[in-house]
Amino acid sequence: MHSPYLRRRITNALAMLLSTLATLVGLAFLAWILWETLRQGISALNLKLFTKITAYGEDGGLANAMVGSLIINFVGIAIATPIGVLAGTWLAEYANRTKLGESIRFLNDILLSAPSIVMGLFVYTIIVLPSTALTHGSTTFSGFAGGVALALIALPVIVRTTDEMLRLVPATLREAALSLGVPQWKLTVQVLIRAARSGIVTGVLLALARISGETAPLLFTAFGNNFMAINPMEKMSSLPQIIYQYANDPGESMHALAWAGAFVITMFVLLLSLVSRLILSRSKVSHD
Repeated sequence: MHSPYLRRRITNALAMLLSTLATLVGLAFLAWILWETLRQGISALNLKLFTKITAYGEDGGLANAMVGSLIINFVGIAIATPIGVLAGTWLAEYANRTKLGESIRFLNDILLSAPSIVMGLFVYTIIVLPSTALTHGSTTFSGFAGGVALALIALPVIVRTTDEMLRLVPATLREAALSLGVPQWKLTVQVLIRAARSGIVTGVLLALARISGETAPLLFTAFGNNFMAINPMEKMSSLPQIIYQYANDPGESMHALAWAGAFVITMFVLLLSLVSRLILSRSKVSHD
């Protein structure tokens, strides 16, 4: 009589045990990675890391790589943000519940999970090779090409976030504005986007965190540069590329610089995550 109930309890307890173990294993590896990054990275931090360039080798720092990462990430997010927000708005407000909208969402999800090296090869084909041919080799790899590759990675994140945030806006808000004779474009710009702006900003910040550690696409686009480069049309160094390069070097001092670069990226991504959480929490408080 009680056997089905007992069997369900046993099954539930077993499922809870396995899920808890899986969570603990994942958290253990995450804690291990963070601990090693903090331990190795903090010990390698010094002033020359932020003041000297990589051209000095073991006696140098990562100043040019940090500046290059900031420029490339800025180019990427500056390209992806307006396109992503506009595309997400169109999906949520003009193509919602249509076959075309569902197809675009499906393709966007595929792009969201596409390998980053594919994006790098694509940009290498459509930007690096043509610019090399048109300029007779004077412009080849560039920070701009790296930014375009990162923009392709950030774009589906922003599109998805904007789409979801706008669809979460209550329908009564739309109905109230339309009943007052507000045009659709004004409703979208002045009401809906304003209501969902905290979520959209959070999506942009998460996309920036997503592209900050990308290495593969930059190897085919920005390539790298041991000297300080400010012009986006020149070859440009970046922290992920330098970490990859120094990690393959046999010297221990180069490994220390790689750990320091990994620590800087980790702290940057952590800061972006905290800022996005803060924006979301403030938005929830204000709506409450």
